[in-house]
Amino acid sequence: MTFRIAVLDDYQNVALDLADWDSLGPDVTVVPFHDHVADEDALVARLEPYDAIVAMRERTPFPARVLRRLPNLRLLVTTGFVNAAIDVPAARELGITVCGTEGLAGMVSTVELTWGLILALARRIPQQDAVVRSGGWQLGLGMLLQGKTLGVLGLGNIGRAVIPVGRAFGMRVTAWSRNLTPEKAAEAGAEYRPREAFFAEADVVTVHLKLGPGSHGYVTRDDLRRMRPTALLVNTSRGPLIDEEALAEALREGWIGGAALDVYGTEPLPPGHELRHLPGTVLSPHVGYVTEDSYRGYFAQIVEDVAAFLKGKPIRELG
Repeated sequence: MTFRIAVLDDYQNVALDLADWDSLGPDVTVVPFHDHVADEDALVARLEPYDAIVAMRERTPFPARVLRRLPNLRLLVTTGFVNAAIDVPAARELGITVCGTEGLAGMVSTVELTWGLILALARRIPQQDAVVRSGGWQLGLGMLLQGKTLGVLGLGNIGRAVIPVGRAFGMRVTAWSRNLTPEKAAEAGAEYRPREAFFAEADVVTVHLKLGPGSHGYVTRDDLRRMRPTALLVNTSRGPLIDEEALAEALREGWIGGAALDVYGTEPLPPGHELRHLPGTVLSPHVGYVTEDSYRGYFAQIVEDVAAFLKGKPIRELG
């Protein structure tokens, strides 16, 4: 019998070109989908025939109620090794194997995008580009990073990798998260600051936390209120980590100087969403990990995951 694989959210139409799917044999069929389906019933109708699903990060949620409606599903593979959008315990109860991928390139690409967004926001690069293209010349003043304070929220692999770049720009680097200690911050090359001081002192706050049950709304309205009116906020982690309603208010009313966002509470960001129209923003469509290098790594490991599953010896299972 044919083993059918659905590859979701292949927006760039590259999934079939970046891995050796043919190595899985003639009895495996791979179907990439290039659009995003948000409606749950439509999603279930599309995926019901498939034995395996490849999910691109958290773009498509798989809560228990969706998994129960996919009786043919035997394998769910996600890019990355953590996916808050998949109910892994429910999948296990239903006999669905959930596997992930590793990938240093994805981490590095997110660090690089973080600094791209910081620079774009601080120097108003998108606005300067737009004014030149429209026939104008020079718009407003940029922010010099040298001598400013970079606040790193979360010192996991990505947060720690951001620090040396900040120091190369001549920035003071501070850090805070709920479980961070001064000793751990110092080991990473940052100065620990208590929550209130962290937000009040930073010229740039960059968010690098994992999304979990306890981290929704990690950055609160009060935190945004403590920030300087010239301070910048950058988020390349997950949208729900920040109180999005409060952030929109902060941008509307000038509590902060601007925000650069790669992630959102709802993705893709709805066409009429307020964030698309607020001043002082640089927006990108969740592309922190979207590079050819990271995709090649992801898809190669996805093929390995499928091959191991078909042999009855799953690898890289999420637990």
